[in-house]
Amino acid sequence: MTHALRAAGIAGTTLAAGLGLLAGQSAASPSLPTLDIAMTPTSIAVSGATVSGAVDVAATVSGEATDSPALFRLNTGVTAAEVGAAVSAFGPNTPLDALDPYGQIVYDGTATRGQTTHAQVYLQPGNYAAFENGNGVATFTVTASAHPLSLPAPAATITAIDFAFHGAATIHDGQLVRFQNDGWLIHMFAFAGVKSLADARKAEALLRAGEVGHGQAKKYGTGVKGQFAGPLSHGAVQQEVVNEPPGYYVIYCGMNAEDGREHFQLGMFRTLRIVK
Repeated sequence: MTHALRAAGIAGTTLAAGLGLLAGQSAASPSLPTLDIAMTPTSIAVSGATVSGAVDVAATVSGEATDSPALFRLNTGVTAAEVGAAVSAFGPNTPLDALDPYGQIVYDGTATRGQTTHAQVYLQPGNYAAFENGNGVATFTVTASAHPLSLPAPAATITAIDFAFHGAATIHDGQLVRFQNDGWLIHMFAFAGVKSLADARKAEALLRAGEVGHGQAKKYGTGVKGQFAGPLSHGAVQQEVVNEPPGYYVIYCGMNAEDGREHFQLGMFRTLRIVK
């Protein structure tokens, strides 16, 4: 299902081709009740903390190299099957915001075989569906806690709006960072390593002009690429400990706009420096 979401609304893999990068994922140290997500090539299972409040989402995968879990809070009366049918009906340039009548994406991450990746999120009470690349789906209910936990205070925050990123421009390797979508549209926080601040500006200009996958921007990439958070709906927060090599990174949103352009072509970039 997450693969279907990406195919319908995200050009992140296209942008990665433009910079010649490989995928990666940051991790957060668990300090909250844990919601476990376990995936295989065709299935996903959810267990652990299913009460409202802050949780540590711990994702694992077996039987394949990587997978991409997502948590979707269903609107009242909506079923996971209806969400899947809606995505299946999307055209190649349908904005992922077409899912708004069905619910909200509250978490989107990646998992790598042999590792557990962590992200901290806040779960509201309600019915949820967990999706993954192999079209596996699991439904579960988050019950209301009498004393819901708050998310830990982050060392830095990066916020998405329509169409820009605000917040920290420099963070330290190993810091807890919050990624928050304050835009009305669905946005993502993907990143690509670049060789310098000057190269970041050059790569952004090429990509904004639509030069994706043709080799011109590739020379500016360092080979480090991933996502701090995949597509998140309005108001969603996902935070994690950032563990990436020190250097310069371009944060971008690869969601589709209504006119078929990706959000990064509308200038949705931010240069981030990671230091020791």
